[in-house]
Amino acid sequence: MSTKSSSKKITLKSSDGEVFKVDKAMALESPTIKHMIEEDCANNVIYVPNVRSKILAKVIKYCKKHVKAQSTNPEERTSDDDLSAWA
Repeated sequence: MSTKSSSKKITLKSSDGEVFKVDKAMALESPTIKHMIEEDCANNVIYVPNVRSKILAKVIKYCKKHVKAQSTNPEERTSDDDLSAWA
């Protein structure tokens, strides 16, 4: 994974209007968001009309843990046990 793609920010907007700025690498963990990015549906803001901010925040947290689990840096990596306990 390149540093450029992981440092690029994506803006997500929940159905109740809350805005979240996240790393592109994290956003790509969600198949729905990944599809929107790949199909160039994501101009400046990706609107997620069926997801309230409370749930979107949990999805973001989940995706961040998976990005950490894939990290090549052992100090940043999330263990499989941590992922299982979180789920």
